[in-house]
Amino acid sequence: MNIKKSILIRVRIAFLCVVVFALCVGAKIGHIQFIEGDEWRKMSEEINFDYKKVKATRGNIYSDNGSLLATSLPFYKIAIDPTLAKDEIFKKGIDSLALMLSRYYKDRSATDYKQMLKDARATGKQYVVINRKQINYQAKKDMTRWPIFREGRYKGGVIFEKIDVRYRPFSKLSRRTIGFVNEEGKGVGLEYSFDNVLGGQDGEALFQKIAGGTWKPIFDADNIKAIDGLDIQTTLDINLQDVAETSLYRAMKSHNADEGTVIVMEVKTGHIKAISNLSRESNGEYSEKFNHAVGGSIEPGSTFKLVTMMALLEDTNINLNDRINTGNGEYTFYKRKVKDHHEGGYGTITIQQSFELSSNVAMAKLIDKHFGTKPSKFLEHIDRLHLSKPLGLQITGESYPKITRPTDKDWSGITLPWMAYGYGFEMSPLHTLALYNAVANDGKMIKPIFVTSVSRADQVKEEYETEVLVTKICSNKTLNQLKLLLEGVVENGTAKNLKHADYRIAGKTGTAQILENGRYEKRYITSFVGYFPAHAPKYTAIVLVKNPRGIFQYGNNVAGPVFKDIADNIYSRDINLHFAMEKKATTEPGVLPVIRAGKQDELTMLTNVLGVSSHSATEDEWIKTSKNGNSVVWKKNAVVKDQVPDVTGMTFRDAIYLLEKTGLRVGYEGKGRVASQSISPGTRISKGSRIYLRLTNG
Repeated sequence: MNIKKSILIRVRIAFLCVVVFALCVGAKIGHIQFIEGDEWRKMSEEINFDYKKVKATRGNIYSDNGSLLATSLPFYKIAIDPTLAKDEIFKKGIDSLALMLSRYYKDRSATDYKQMLKDARATGKQYVVINRKQINYQAKKDMTRWPIFREGRYKGGVIFEKIDVRYRPFSKLSRRTIGFVNEEGKGVGLEYSFDNVLGGQDGEALFQKIAGGTWKPIFDADNIKAIDGLDIQTTLDINLQDVAETSLYRAMKSHNADEGTVIVMEVKTGHIKAISNLSRESNGEYSEKFNHAVGGSIEPGSTFKLVTMMALLEDTNINLNDRINTGNGEYTFYKRKVKDHHEGGYGTITIQQSFELSSNVAMAKLIDKHFGTKPSKFLEHIDRLHLSKPLGLQITGESYPKITRPTDKDWSGITLPWMAYGYGFEMSPLHTLALYNAVANDGKMIKPIFVTSVSRADQVKEEYETEVLVTKICSNKTLNQLKLLLEGVVENGTAKNLKHADYRIAGKTGTAQILENGRYEKRYITSFVGYFPAHAPKYTAIVLVKNPRGIFQYGNNVAGPVFKDIADNIYSRDINLHFAMEKKATTEPGVLPVIRAGKQDELTMLTNVLGVSSHSATEDEWIKTSKNGNSVVWKKNAVVKDQVPDVTGMTFRDAIYLLEKTGLRVGYEGKGRVASQSISPGTRISKGSRIYLRLTNG
């Protein structure tokens, strides 16, 4: 026999003994009245005890800076054992208590409350629910000062039964990501995904079933105390979340769209800083009903052209300056037409321009030419980039990508050309975001992360580190070319409306027709995905807006402005993204002037004029510098034919001279010396390619 059953049997026997004793004492001496069999059985059945679950207090969910995103607030249900108060206390306080209850609940008169409590006391009821309406902690605190209640649990009989209610201080912000767990244990979001951590360990307590089917708690030494849940620290930035959600909402209202998604991710860590999913209600308003970012599965459209270009640059000998004929914007593959969005087509353009202008025809022709006889080779890139399987997120409900393969029965001659520009397969927005983040992160693909740690108070119980999915998605040469292409989309291509004077954005527009019942309709999912600032990326973001209505139907003028609005807000708030102010020139004894790189003869002349000692370790024309005590040493900075030179540290005048001499087109931002360059030194030069420089005054 287990311990619980043994305890319950002992409790029932003890209770029956008390009843028998009370009956004997109350009977006339010498004339003990025995209870008939049926009457005794009925009484025995009513004396029902059982151990019931006592819910643990659920843990808190915090934002990245410690702001509360979800917490459990204590509410209370009030009951009373009216038999416990002494006659003097009950008679003296009943009128005032009844009046206060009537004024607070406003559901019955003071007379009715008084009569209810008096009747319960007279009939020996030991558990009466005063009102089923739950009260908050402050109301409970006030009630403990009321007549009879002020005597407490054992002298006044008042019972405050605690019930935890989940509360979100920021209301609807990131509602679906934070999620919920219902009474059946089902739910969504982080609340459900981390339920085993947040939920704690429920306890057990002894209850007695009394008249009316109500269970009354019995304080027992064998009760098992509940262990409260742990807290989780998320990656969400509540300020950025507000910006992202507000910007998406405005765009959805403006375009009367059906659904929208925004995700903002930190490049180096993979931390999701903001995530919003809005769906249109029947009344025209928007709410978070489904987490499209995690569970959505859509055709990515033109944003997938990044994978197409990566495969072409890695596995073929194409050059970005090679030319391709896109004709009048239509091309037939196996009796099916591929069309460009631009009316009349682009004619003959470079491969770089075909990406910047988002030509479907160019991408389809290139992929069919180079991978048409070996489609599995192209699919290897998709598999290696983790685009054909779930990412293994911390949050449940992740969708499974749907990728068609040559062995599938629905594979045909048009499948591969369509894949080249993002049609005929499906994946989640987070897959696309992770891919673009890898380009921004110098080729390292990392898993998006929502929760960084689990803790109790200030004691960390478990930490979650950034997980690398792919160490290097492609060669450095290809990576530099991909960066060039993505910056070119904003500088020269379909997203020129997203240019910003103070910082540079890199990314890709997308416009995919919606597939409904096997047919493509003239409704679109518009998107923009990219990173910023382009030369020192800190954030990657993706925006999708489904079925915008009106004259604007493309990624650049529907999703793009949402991306730029978010990026502009971040740039204005994050001082680390700004260039440092120019320092006032000063000369101090023993302090060397800032000389980092340039032409040896010019720098030698400069140091001679300034009276600074200089020594040369090379005869080369172009040099780097290092400090040796109070002297400057010239070191070799090799300039190799057909390779990108290292211009970091040079003045802009020297850098632009050297780069344009090698055949590169130069773009820049900032002023001063070169802090970084978009194409790594030593990369083989593609004539006419564009290189971007970031200048600082440091």
